Amino acid sequence: MGEDLTAELVEQLGRAATLWSRGGRVFVGRDTRASGEELEEAFARGVVSAGGNAVLAGVLPTPAVALLSLDLAAVISASHNPPEYNGVKLFDGEGQKLTDAAEEEIEALFDAPFDGAPGDVDHVGVATGSYLDHIVERFGTDLRALKLVVDCANGAYSGIAPEAFERLGADVTTIGSEPDGRNINVGCGATDLSTLQQAVTGSGADLGIAFDGDGDRMLAVDARGEVVDGDQILAILMLHLGVDLVAVTVMANLGLHRLAEEHGIRVVTTDVGDRYVLEALRREGGLLGGEQSGHVIYLRDHVTGDGLAAALLLCGALEGRTLEEAAAVMPRFPQAKENIRVASKALSQAVREEVERLNERFDGKGRVLVRASGTEPLIRVLAEAETGAEAAEACASISALVRRELG
Repeated sequence: MGEDLTAELVEQLGRAATLWSRGGRVFVGRDTRASGEELEEAFARGVVSAGGNAVLAGVLPTPAVALLSLDLAAVISASHNPPEYNGVKLFDGEGQKLTDAAEEEIEALFDAPFDGAPGDVDHVGVATGSYLDHIVERFGTDLRALKLVVDCANGAYSGIAPEAFERLGADVTTIGSEPDGRNINVGCGATDLSTLQQAVTGSGADLGIAFDGDGDRMLAVDARGEVVDGDQILAILMLHLGVDLVAVTVMANLGLHRLAEEHGIRVVTTDVGDRYVLEALRREGGLLGGEQSGHVIYLRDHVTGDGLAAALLLCGALEGRTLEEAAAVMPRFPQAKENIRVASKALSQAVREEVERLNERFDGKGRVLVRASGTEPLIRVLAEAETGAEAAEACASISALVRRELG
């Protein structure tokens, strides 16, 4: 367990969150980290101490927890991070991540008194089955023609995701499906595709699917072992599903924008983070959105991004094509990226002007994006162009300026 996230703190959070939601039933799931069980129990103690009813579902993917939310839901998980980390994500009764304002309100209740009767704890064993039924029925198609490898990241989809593909008739090889508490996201899953790439090319599979530890991300690998990222998956899905709007972050490849424009699909661009994509979809009345990192959100019959739902949609969208052929619909602009450690994250006038100058010069055939990291003393530089050499050159020149100005 990390130094900052203690059982005591998680208990306090469970109590404050329950007070904030005025009691009621709190649905709780967790991923496969060794610290998960202790933190789940601590959170439940907090819920009970504030008069709430903690409904514990055990190991369950994050999107399942959101989908099955009661008055409130919590998932004990550090998502795609290494096994020694852990965290708590909270969802409201609609399965939506809490806003910053709501989180601040909960924080303010950490020491609030409660003099009512304590609540109780229920353990439920049917959550996995009901989630799996929902996803297979709403997002599944006949997959009998497909041979695939599924990498569960030794996380919350272990056992669940392979069963979904098998129910739909696919020939499935499973890897990363033996969690021991210490191997979640280690050398497997969406954060490390090398094992999946070898498994796909070695077995002659049609494609590979990789989830992250808590199941809200999904990436794919084609039959050649080439990675198909979130932008390419979105490109395939937006054409297959016939949407008229797609929400993406500022990191989305220009090729996705170009493809959308050709098909008359409106693109809404947000800050980095799947919560901002979700907010944009709800605001604009859209259904489909996502991130290059593999968060894919489709809100027909769901409330949030779901790795398994996205994977089933992707397989259904192939319609007899190989994944390589399907992904080729999107012209992919080469990207060059650099993270620069800085003393100040405030962009100087010189950096702003140079970014503007380069973007004018690219004239829509490339771009430079410079932004501060939300969590670290870093400036992130992204350059994109029609050739790798142009992207690398633009990235190097703006990075050198950022070092001089802010380092």
